[in-house]
Amino acid sequence: MNILLTGGAGYIGSHTFLSLIDAGHKPIVVDTFDNSSPQVLDRLHTLTGEKPVFHQADVRDSDRIADILTREKCDAVVHFAGRKAVGEGQSKPLLYFDQNVGGTVQLLHAMNRTGCKKLIFSSSAVVYGNPEYLPIDEEHPLSTCNVYGDTKRTVEDMLRALSASDQEWSVVLLRYFNPVGAHKSGEIGEFPRGIPNNLMPYVTQVAVGQLEKLSVFGNDFDTRDGTGVRDYIHVCDLADGHVSALKLLDEAGCTAMNLGTGKGYSVLDIITTFETVNDVRIPYQITARRPGDVAACYANPSRARSLTGWQAKLGLAEMCRDAWHWQRKNPKGFAET
Repeated sequence: MNILLTGGAGYIGSHTFLSLIDAGHKPIVVDTFDNSSPQVLDRLHTLTGEKPVFHQADVRDSDRIADILTREKCDAVVHFAGRKAVGEGQSKPLLYFDQNVGGTVQLLHAMNRTGCKKLIFSSSAVVYGNPEYLPIDEEHPLSTCNVYGDTKRTVEDMLRALSASDQEWSVVLLRYFNPVGAHKSGEIGEFPRGIPNNLMPYVTQVAVGQLEKLSVFGNDFDTRDGTGVRDYIHVCDLADGHVSALKLLDEAGCTAMNLGTGKGYSVLDIITTFETVNDVRIPYQITARRPGDVAACYANPSRARSLTGWQAKLGLAEMCRDAWHWQRKNPKGFAET
């Protein structure tokens, strides 16, 4: 299949590019580089031996996206493009609704016009809000508590309505839990701009000396060691989940599917495992809880296994090992030299 990857130069998009190549598909990358680097394309070239097909374009430019879909004879779209920092979303809600919701609207217009009506959407476990029960399955009530989550839920609502109104549409909503790690080559990985919002890149930047110490937000949660528990999934497993989800696009309708391991690890689990696997010390300090943080959140991933045969294969040790290999090999990420 010819598959358009919006935001394909980003963290998850670039790893999915490699999984699609391995599965015999042809990915076409669209990106603006607002939150990624052109170096990613060079590294994908190195890893695959093929120069990626790339178009620098914004999904909000419906005419341009329609032209790319037609020119590249795209069979499906995997939609990663969007903003994803919770704090930034709270301070810049218009930016988030414009890019995450408005951008998706324009992408869908382009897909409608060109007859490319197969879509995998990069959603998030954030749409479940504060868990009412664990592990979280896809029937869990949707409830968001921040702007970023609001945009993901709004897009999900829109895609359900669209697929219900037009039987030619086939949509898969992939609800990610906590992607971490990097490709085993160390050529691509996660390097957020500014202070990281997520735990693992914060840990790796402390380990490499970019940051002095890790802040652990709260040690008084109702968990086994008092720190927050999350479902961490290796980004390569996550990427393979997108390839497996392609088979669901043969059927009309809209399907939601969790991508997680089904296991919960605490912040202290991450620190201890990272130190043990990589023989490096992570200094940290306990600070106050952040508003809205929940004690625990982890997936029931059984639907993905039953529908597609996919399940996570890599454990916490591999997540920590590959994240550190990437960071140590690229202490400044994709910074230009």
